[in-house]
Amino acid sequence: MFTTRPELAGTHGMVASTHWLASATGMAVLENGGNAFDAAVAAGFVLQVAEPHLCGPAGQVPGIFVTAEDRTPRVLAGQGVSPAAATPEYFADLGLDLIPGSGLLPATVPGAWDGWLLLLRDHGTKSLRDVLGYAISYARNGIPLVSRVGDTIRAVQDLFTEHWPTSAALWLPDGKPAEGLHHNPALADTWERLVAEAESVSGREAQIDAGRRAWSQGFVAEAIEAFSRKAFRDDSGRDHAGLLTGEDIAGWEATYEDALQVDFGDWGLVKMGAWTQGPALLQQARLLDGLRDELSYVDGIPTERTVHLAVEATKLAFADREAWYGDSPDVPIELLISREYADARRALITEEASAELRPGGPSPRLPAILEKLRGLEAGSGATGEPTVGPLGETRGDTVHIDVVDAAGNMISVTPSGGWLQSSPTIPELGFCLDSRGQMFWLEQGLPNSLAPRKRPRITLSPSMGLRDGEPVLAFGTPGGDQQDQWQLCFWLAHTLGGLNLQESIDSPAWHTTAFPSSFYPRSWTPREIVVESRLGQSTMDALAARGHAVVDAGPWALGRLSAVSRSGGVLRAAANARGMQGYAAGR
Repeated sequence: MFTTRPELAGTHGMVASTHWLASATGMAVLENGGNAFDAAVAAGFVLQVAEPHLCGPAGQVPGIFVTAEDRTPRVLAGQGVSPAAATPEYFADLGLDLIPGSGLLPATVPGAWDGWLLLLRDHGTKSLRDVLGYAISYARNGIPLVSRVGDTIRAVQDLFTEHWPTSAALWLPDGKPAEGLHHNPALADTWERLVAEAESVSGREAQIDAGRRAWSQGFVAEAIEAFSRKAFRDDSGRDHAGLLTGEDIAGWEATYEDALQVDFGDWGLVKMGAWTQGPALLQQARLLDGLRDELSYVDGIPTERTVHLAVEATKLAFADREAWYGDSPDVPIELLISREYADARRALITEEASAELRPGGPSPRLPAILEKLRGLEAGSGATGEPTVGPLGETRGDTVHIDVVDAAGNMISVTPSGGWLQSSPTIPELGFCLDSRGQMFWLEQGLPNSLAPRKRPRITLSPSMGLRDGEPVLAFGTPGGDQQDQWQLCFWLAHTLGGLNLQESIDSPAWHTTAFPSSFYPRSWTPREIVVESRLGQSTMDALAARGHAVVDAGPWALGRLSAVSRSGGVLRAAANARGMQGYAAGR
């Protein structure tokens, strides 16, 4: 964990992310006079090259941030909407009861480019060329691929070879999975052309807006529409064309929103709205706040009772997620995150592991298909790390960035989508579309039911912590449905267990699959919990005795958390040691 005092001469800030090159890029921007937002944007674009199996240019970028001048947390809403043609009737005519998790059908309007540029325009200081230059250089000159990229490509090698030839051309050079130094000149050309079109006008903000239009109303949107008219294999086992049009892309822009906040004594926890799964962390924390006298850590390790109570609280919160969350005006969010509601729901937690999906609130409704999905292969596997099927369906692939600067600007952002395995590469652009639409239910009448021009309920879930009302902490993790479970592990370790940032990230983690996955095929396994073996054999045995179906993921397997903080005149940063890839840096 890095620390520095911002009042000292030469102090710039802290960056923590899921890849060392992104963290190094963010620090380079800070040291070159940029602020936290400039650094986050530059790091975010580098991650699109460094972790192409986890995020891409056509993905999404949700974030929570505060500025040095305004300490009220705000949300960056960089998640695109479904196409106008994405109706439940269209999918019914195709004979589908779930939206496929790969191919062109689940694509939503790309949100990452517009989201990053909106943030840069309004809160950054650097030009588009300044922040994008790092990623352009890596795409053109090559970037060292981590082993997981090759593992991902191998998982879908037959799909690429037989059905997605444009992806094979980029990711299977000479017929073998890409490894070592990898080049993506088409992507570099795309970014260079966007920058050139942006620089056809004068002024930093005007150039950024011109870059946004060049994407949404120019050659990028045109290429996406043309490619979407072609049919490709998806994980339904059939070939389907996509639904995105240039009009869909031109008609959407990223926005800002109010954040949700729940207070626990001197701590406050900030999340995004109910079109994300973020409020589930608020609900879990509310439930456990009334049980804090029963929660404890011994030598940095949670007790068996702590894990049991946390898992049971998670089941209740995520049952509510399934019944209530979505991009809908009818979500009773103030009720769901209220103290009174948590007090009533807490009584459902017993000494035994529950096997039921028990939403609360007024007349909750769950998707009718859930029983059919019970017990299918778990959505993220026993390790909790991203899982890729042979037809490209992907569950939980994401990256994360936290930045704080000496002035007090702070951001937590979880970019995702547009994974190399999610849909075929658009050859002239050098990237593929996202598959976030798989998170909609086709059944109608639910908050997360598919409708045209609607946001899917996403798993992406950055976080911010307040101390006595002051923003002091930004944190988050990749991991799909596990994000707000692994963040609960971190939150409890830090705020209850008294562990510092790095100790909290390193503390043994766990999660449950006892609620429907957000990813195709939407499976769930009642009573299953996945744990790191560092909890101890006696703890795992005791959890099993309570009725939990315990899966040992190994000692260091769950979570890819990072965090930064600014408190007491000191800046701190920490990153995940699992996988030897995350990195925290500061000066």
